[in-house]
This record gives sequence, C-alpha cells and structure tokens, in this order.
Amino acid sequence: MNTSKAIAEESEVKMPKIKFLEGVDIPVFLISGGALVLFCILALYDIKMVSNWVNSTFAASTKIFGAYWQVLLLLTFVIGIFMAVSRTGGVVLGGLKSPEMSTFKWISIIMCTLLAGGGVFWAAAEPMAHFTSPSPYFGGETGTTEAAYNALAQSFMHWGFLAWAILGSLTGVVLMYLHYEKGLPLKPRTLLYPVFGDKVMKGAFGTLVDSCCVLAVVAGTVGPIGFLGLQVSFGLEKLFGIPDTYVTQVSILVGLICIYTISAVSGVTKGIQLLSSINIILAIFLMAFILIFGPTAFIFDSYLHSFGLYLNNFIPMATYRANTAWLDWWTVFFWGWFLGYGPLMAMFVARISRGRTIRQMILTISVVAPVITCFWFTIVGGSGLAFELATPGVISEPFTGFNLPAALLAITEQLPFGWIISFLFLILTTIFVATTGDSMTFSVSMVMTGTDSPQSSLRVFWGVMMGVMAALLISIGSGGISALQSFIVVTAVPVSLVLLPSLWNAPQIARKMADEQGL
Repeated sequence: MNTSKAIAEESEVKMPKIKFLEGVDIPVFLISGGALVLFCILALYDIKMVSNWVNSTFAASTKIFGAYWQVLLLLTFVIGIFMAVSRTGGVVLGGLKSPEMSTFKWISIIMCTLLAGGGVFWAAAEPMAHFTSPSPYFGGETGTTEAAYNALAQSFMHWGFLAWAILGSLTGVVLMYLHYEKGLPLKPRTLLYPVFGDKVMKGAFGTLVDSCCVLAVVAGTVGPIGFLGLQVSFGLEKLFGIPDTYVTQVSILVGLICIYTISAVSGVTKGIQLLSSINIILAIFLMAFILIFGPTAFIFDSYLHSFGLYLNNFIPMATYRANTAWLDWWTVFFWGWFLGYGPLMAMFVARISRGRTIRQMILTISVVAPVITCFWFTIVGGSGLAFELATPGVISEPFTGFNLPAALLAITEQLPFGWIISFLFLILTTIFVATTGDSMTFSVSMVMTGTDSPQSSLRVFWGVMMGVMAALLISIGSGGISALQSFIVVTAVPVSLVLLPSLWNAPQIARKMADEQGL
C-alpha cells in the first residue's frame, strides 16, 4: 500500500498551492486539454483540411485495426460471461461488504451513462437506415417485414452485448481491485500496471496513456453534446416555430452545461443518481405509452423475431469481414466509438459499483442492459418500421440525408398526442446527454487526480470546457462535430491497446480474490 501511494505521488508534478490545480496531474491536463484546444482552433481555421485529415486517418485506423477490434469486443464479452457464471462470480468488489446505493439507482446510472443520447436518436434512425439500405450480411429486398426484422437484428449487434461489455466489465474488475484493494490511483494507466508495473505508473509512458484516454472520451462526449444542440434546435423549430439558428443552439448548450455540471459537482450519490433516476422514469413512461398506443403487436413480434436472429447469427455477425467498406462506417465505427469510452467508463463503473459482486456487475452490464437496450430500440425504431410498412415514405422520407432528429419526430408524430410525445422525447434526449456529460466530467476529473472524489472546481472546468468546445465546433456547422465524432475512432487505436491486457488480467485477479474470499 505504501509503495503504491508513493508511486501515485511521484507521478504528479509539484505545483504551487493553487486549489484548482492541487493534486492534479499537470502533464496529462496540459497534453489532453491542449490537443483538444488545438483541434478546435484548426477546425475553426480550416474545417475542410481537418475533415480530410480525420477521414484519411479514420480510414487507416479502421483498415488496420477493424478486425482486431471485433475480436477484442467478442473476447471481452465471452470471458466476462465465463467469469460471472463460474466461482469467481461471487467475488465482492470495491472493499465494501454491501453496495452503497440501491440496485434501481445503480442500474439507472449505468443505463443512462452508457446508453447516452445516442440511445434515442440512433434508436429511431438506425433500424430505418438498415431497412432502406440492408446490411450486406443480411442483404435481400427492402420494404418487407423480413427486411424490418433484419434491420432490427443488425441494430442489436451494434448496441447489444458486445458494445456494453467493453464499457466496464473486465476493466471494471481490474480497476476496482487495483484501486480499492491495492491503493493504486484511479487512472487508465492502472489497467497496464499488471503488465508494466511501476514503469507505467510514473513518467512519460503513463502520462501518454492517460492523455490518450482522456482525449478519446472528451472527443466522444463533445460530439453528442454538439449534436444535441443541433438536433434539439431542429426539434424546437418543428414543434414551436423557434428559429433553428446558432443562437438557439448555443442557448440549448448553455442549459445543458448547467444541468450536467451541477450534477457532476453534487457527486455520484446525489445529482448524477437523481438525474439518472428521473431519466429512467421518463423513459419507462414513454415505453409504456408507445406499447399501449403504438403498434403493440408488431413491437413484440419484431423484438422476439429479431432478437432470435441476433442470437442465431451472433458469432457470424460479430466476425463478419466480407464487406469492409460497409463495416468501416457501421460496425467498426461503433466499436471505435465505444472503445474510446472504455477506460473512463470502467473508472466510473468502478466508482459506482463498490460492494457489488463480479456476477452482479458483469451480468448487469453485459446482459441485462443490452437486453433492455434492444427492447428500447424495438419500441422506438420498431414503431418507425411498422409505420413505414403501413405507409411507405412516412418515416423514410423525413429521414432522407441521414436526418436523425427528423426520423425521431416523424415516428412520434404518428402517435396519439404526437406533439406532447415529441416534446417529451426531446427532454429525454437532453437528459440522456446530460447524464453522459456529468459522468464523463466526473471521470475525466478522476483521471486528473487519481482519486474517486476530485475537487469541484476541476469538475466545473471540464464540464464547461466540453460545452464551449461543442459551441465552437457547431459554429461552423455540423461538419465540425462530425469531424470530431470520427476523430474518436482514431483515438480508439491506442485506447484499444490499453484495454487488451484485461482479457487475461481480469480472470487472474478474479481467481485470486475468490481464493482470498474463500469461494
């Protein structure tokens, strides 16, 4: 313990006693923050140049690492399930004998944090995208019921078991053991401690690891924040006639920044938990409403049939490599996006899961949450498919040009009280993005300090920083946010290498803890 503490202290640069910087890893702060500021400056100066650079590096990243990412996610899920169902599943994590929050609150935070705003707009749009242009794996005709089932199954692959497993199952076990049991700092570099030892805990190597992980997750969070400003502004114009201008978009962002920053400052057990619970309750209400007043029979039929297709084709879909051009802009893009979140999501999962068993944590993240997510996609996107089958063009035409918010509003407008339901969905999306913003603000601050309770001033800084970056990028149109969204796939290259050792370290740690706890 003393050695670990010394390592953590040595890895931090001595600075004058400034409260904001007290205990902060200055090199990581400057490198990650500086790289993001530079990206914004270059994008404002010449967005075309930045987009060309991002697109070329994006293509190289997916070409070289795409197959590796597919194998990494598949192995992470399979190994995690094996750990959960074996004797190691009973291991209690985090140094507490019982959980510090109720199961409902815990699952609410997990669902809202990891699903994020993408779970609303993508739930409406992605099934329609695969319906109008079927994936090469399924192929076949468009406009049929079978095409709708295939479209949902393909969406389940992107938002199901594999996507969730990489966001905190194996890595969560490693971080909880090394931080709460061994006293190592709660930082991404700690994931590499079993491989490199003290070398990664101090010096340039560890700084580079932490900086890459912070850069990836901030890029991945600023993207949804910026898109929310664009999407909600579109919705407000459609519903209320409020002009869809930059002033409206920035006003939305200011409100969002205030919500998630206040939530992050209040802490995990207060604001973050409260916001997540509100979001889950609203989501359950909207699910129930659509189930009752929407295409109920089609929702249940398509969920069962499509989930069966998903399970039956799970391994072939997960390892599909026959059309790499399509994969790069769908499956591999999503894998890169989720991988970029991996280390910091794992830190956040570790922070909120103390007192939980390996079985509870892995099965909740890797099985329960994906099953719920797939049902949510069926309720929202499946309803859109049902409406499209009944009246061709009613959803697909507004969706033309990959207009995500238009697809969502086209679906909600088909329901009774469509205006009210559309407005509630905009609120839901805003809170979803806010719950990602507060948790990632909190997690980035944890990286800077190596503790699970970073100072409030640091949380405020990163919360405002991400919002300001989003506002700057949307000032040049959606191209700035799109470039940043693709950039996270580039940053996922080094991050995926940080996650790799957990494939064997997590089972080793689990077996060791099982022996220690007499299981």
